[in-house]
Amino acid sequence: MSRAFVNEDAGGAAPRRGYGLPARDDPGYDAAAAEALLEAARGGETESAEAATGYYWGEPRLRDHVQRILTRARSAGDERLIQLAERWLR
Repeated sequence: MSRAFVNEDAGGAAPRRGYGLPARDDPGYDAAAAEALLEAARGGETESAEAATGYYWGEPRLRDHVQRILTRARSAGDERLIQLAERWLR
């Protein structure tokens, strides 16, 4: 096969950046995962955060955490985070 059609630099399933998540058995893991997913979505890196957290966008288990983030975003006037959290909660 021609090297023109081989992408040796193609990314794998590994996260593109670190998310500073605690250990999976940490009681704060789900809250941190919800934060990571929303912040990654802000930067267009949802797939990377899903790989890092083990959760997919819209995961029902994270709903309460996303609701708290939405409340905080509304207080701070963070329109983009409000939009993302509302989309999650639909």
